Amino acid sequence: MLKIQPLKGMKDYLPDETALREYALNTIHEVYRRHGFSRITTPMLEEIGNLTGSECGDNLNLIFKVLKRGDKLSETLASGRTEALADMGLRYDLTLPLARFYAANRHLLPLPFKVIQMDRAFRAERPQKGRMREFMQCDIDIIGDDSIHAETELIHVTAKALSALGFENFIVLVNDRRLLNGLLVSFGFSQESLPALCLAIDKADKIGVEGVRAELVQKGHNHEAVDALCEFLFRDNLTPENAADRLADKASAESLVCIIRDVHALAGDKYRVAYHPSLVRGQGYYTGAVFEIICPSFSGSIAGGGRYDGMIGKFTGQAIPAVGFSIGFERVCALLSEKGFATSAPVKIAVLYREEHDFAYVLKKADDLAQHHTVTVFRQAKKLSKQLETLEAMGFASVAFADREEIKVLGRYNASEKTTPPAHGTAYIK
Repeated sequence: MLKIQPLKGMKDYLPDETALREYALNTIHEVYRRHGFSRITTPMLEEIGNLTGSECGDNLNLIFKVLKRGDKLSETLASGRTEALADMGLRYDLTLPLARFYAANRHLLPLPFKVIQMDRAFRAERPQKGRMREFMQCDIDIIGDDSIHAETELIHVTAKALSALGFENFIVLVNDRRLLNGLLVSFGFSQESLPALCLAIDKADKIGVEGVRAELVQKGHNHEAVDALCEFLFRDNLTPENAADRLADKASAESLVCIIRDVHALAGDKYRVAYHPSLVRGQGYYTGAVFEIICPSFSGSIAGGGRYDGMIGKFTGQAIPAVGFSIGFERVCALLSEKGFATSAPVKIAVLYREEHDFAYVLKKADDLAQHHTVTVFRQAKKLSKQLETLEAMGFASVAFADREEIKVLGRYNASEKTTPPAHGTAYIK
């Protein structure tokens, strides 16, 4: 007997769920498009060497690897080189594919290049609320702009997209990896230890300050240096300016202050922006500003991104600045669903016919009605009254008949609703 359930961490979507997802995708895409971003698509599969060489932190352990095929697989098995069994893998995000895409097509693209990616990615992780093994990402990136205006624009446009979906009172958290690294060095930690230190600090929201302190001491770091770092980094009133007091080079703090100032001016009273000194973002490819958006009704972030100036250079040998922001689409859809968000659709009309009717004529009649409505053709049941009840429960407002001019409005719909669809549903997420 074949199994009817999808694989763990993957999901079938019913029509109503799919309608909500399409509405959310279309809303996000329209905001992105109106702000001058152009959409591209890339393959789901990438060379395994590209994926494993991308400095993507823990995601490197979550790659769905694809085995070699045919003779190549047999030869590799015979050689005993199990590490060489896979030659490609499913992409775990859209950033690495974008870097490869730009490197391959840069002679055809403008600079700066403002790009949209809305597509599926895959990670072999433990499924949980808002976190799937197959998931959608909605990214915008700006390639070729090394100024902080790129960060500000991405934050602004992403916030506009979330607002268009009904999200309110969310918080944009910002930090800069250069600033954080400078602080760590100022407390006596070596450059070599910074990646592991950052990973521990990034857990602060989950394990608390004491958890971070204990983990760093357990890893052999100087107890006094760890205490001094935690007292400084996790105090309530830390600002980029205060942090920069410990550094000779204050450029990263000054950039962060400017980003916060400009985003605050753009936000009005719709959302907030705040310096978050322990924000790291797990990927190793971030080189400057990093940011996340949190929503009080959800325990994790609903969007995240940052500057990754070194990634495209791995393909081209030439440094090209880049920065991106990604909406966590699955988490956004989960929140919309929990809040009872409902999408509206054009008025639905059923066209009923009997076996003796000319089916080509039936479809032509449906075509005429489809100019203004959503039309579905059904064979007329013997018990018409029962069929009409079923159609009404399915959301059909009216029924047309193949052999009549009459259009019957179903019970809960009045005549005015035949041609005027209800407004889009709205669920404000606070």
